Amino acid sequence: MEEVPTSQSDQTGDEPVQVVAATESHSFELNMEALERLLLSEEVRDRHVCIVTVAGAFRKGKSFLLDFMLRYLNKKDAGAGWLGDPEETLDGFHWRGGSERDTTGIWLWSKPFVVKHPVTDEEVAILLMDTQGAFDTRSTVKDCATVFALSTMISSMQVYNISQMIREDDLQHLQLFTEYGRMALQESSATPFQGLLFLVRDWSYEYEYSYGSEGGMKYLNHTLEISENQHEQLKLVREHIQDCFEELRCFLMPHPGLTVANNPAFNGCLNDIEDDFKHQLHALVPTLLAPKNLIVKSVNGVKVTGRGLVECFKSYIKVFEGEELPEPKTVLQATAEANNLTAVAAALDHYNKEMEKVCGGQCPFVSPTDLEKSHVTNKQAAVNVFQSTRKMGGSVLSQEYQERLEAQIEDLYASYCKQNNAKNIFNAARTPAVFFTLILVGYCLRYVLGFFLTIVFIDRMIGFVIFLSFGALLLWAYARWSGHLRDAAQVVDYVSEFLWDQVFAELYARMVMGAVGRRVGAKQKSQ
Repeated sequence: MEEVPTSQSDQTGDEPVQVVAATESHSFELNMEALERLLLSEEVRDRHVCIVTVAGAFRKGKSFLLDFMLRYLNKKDAGAGWLGDPEETLDGFHWRGGSERDTTGIWLWSKPFVVKHPVTDEEVAILLMDTQGAFDTRSTVKDCATVFALSTMISSMQVYNISQMIREDDLQHLQLFTEYGRMALQESSATPFQGLLFLVRDWSYEYEYSYGSEGGMKYLNHTLEISENQHEQLKLVREHIQDCFEELRCFLMPHPGLTVANNPAFNGCLNDIEDDFKHQLHALVPTLLAPKNLIVKSVNGVKVTGRGLVECFKSYIKVFEGEELPEPKTVLQATAEANNLTAVAAALDHYNKEMEKVCGGQCPFVSPTDLEKSHVTNKQAAVNVFQSTRKMGGSVLSQEYQERLEAQIEDLYASYCKQNNAKNIFNAARTPAVFFTLILVGYCLRYVLGFFLTIVFIDRMIGFVIFLSFGALLLWAYARWSGHLRDAAQVVDYVSEFLWDQVFAELYARMVMGAVGRRVGAKQKSQ
């Protein structure tokens, strides 16, 4: 199991608890003991819950932000002064500066905060959740997708932590991760997720869109705007995001200052943080955590309690551990596979076109030897088409798809062989020929044996064979003429093929070999 940072308790003695742990095998394990201790506690188990989580790329200040949320909840009675003493250090979820990741898996704060919702007048338990950052050097695409999807599925309000501006790749990653989560929700409703807040950190364009919620919503509406002349791919991304969430918000935050960014000894003191950042922080946190702004967690319109949330964790983790979901891929992997599939399709098209010229529906019967030669020639030409197409992904991936191409070509060749054999007039006449022969041989045997034997049993057996052959022949002719009873006609064809291969062909081969042997013997005697 991965090494996790040491918990950083706040002044109340509470601490973060890891409920989903990342393993060295790139899977995730649920810490049931810690989860049930928190969610089945007296304060939470029978109350509706509100889960606020922060997700996004690693080393972008997610845990740092969550600790200010903790300070707000711990000092909610302080009113506007909840930010506290300027010299007070920032405690709570573990955070630090630097380039290496700090948080792995998913963590919940050990203390739920119970508040009364002013609209419903019910007590709601607020839970804060911290998540492993995406796109670090030790996480796969599946790791990132799983953590982001899990946090989106569990939370009632997810904060999507973004640096500087909302870029197109931010939207595409959000589309990928939310679609991964939507697939995991087997009973997914029309709008599978609840709230999403785009939190744009270090916003540098206040002259275009002002800091805070108002400027953020204008910026978000502009970014997610869909126009007629927009590329279809860009439209799909925006439509997907708008369809996935019941509520979309955006908040623009200024840079916290160079001391925060560059001083390794920074401990969260407000004195070291720029005034603009503190002012916007003072506005941001209440929009998420003030009682009137809380979004209660619900699944398919049904509010969830602490007990229900335990079951959500269990069922979601089970889905991600299973084989039901496809493996999410990097952009390069997906593009390389699509590129190779296009090359395979072009090669198959070339093979089909050339083989249609040889033995297509309008072509006459071709000898099996000539058909096989055409197959070998066109197969090599198709492989050459595949190999000459520029492809991404390297030689190993290309070889894998070439093997798939060759297997598909062999399947097509088998189909062409069947199609060609069906045009052979002798194959088509095999069934009536076999049964006519049986009838003829039967009558001849009865006629010949009638002079020498009077055994009734043998006579009746031959008559029964003649009767069956005549019936099979009539059935086959009716099926071929009317198109009905096709399965019965197929059985008749199988029987005739068996008789042809095992009886008539064998007798013919022996007769030929006998004739050849006699001729060779006669030739040797004459010498």
